[in-house]
Amino acid sequence: MAEFTKPVEDLGTKASEYVDLRIAELKLGAIKGLSLTLSKLLYMLLVLFVVSIILISIAFGGVMWIGEMIGSYAGGAAIVGGFFLIVLGVLFLLRKKLFRDTFVPLLVNLFFEEEDKNTGHEVQ
Repeated sequence: MAEFTKPVEDLGTKASEYVDLRIAELKLGAIKGLSLTLSKLLYMLLVLFVVSIILISIAFGGVMWIGEMIGSYAGGAAIVGGFFLIVLGVLFLLRKKLFRDTFVPLLVNLFFEEEDKNTGHEVQ
């Protein structure tokens, strides 16, 4: 009788192993996607930090230069501040096109349409 039930027991064991392997695969995929996203986020924050320092230096230089030209550092600061307000307004008006339409597809592709770099085929 044990010989008759052995295939059913093996099937149950194999199904359990398959489910465990699928869960492990999903965990690894999530960790990979999360780590890629986190590394890109940290990279972007580093770039943003460096660009901010550069912009502050250029703005300070612009304030000094314009201030000397017009004879008032306060006027130079107002002109540079006005320039940055205009840039902020343009960024605000283009926020959907620049940010949502760019980053949402990027993140969707990162998580759902990964390609194997060795073969170029889509990973299932």
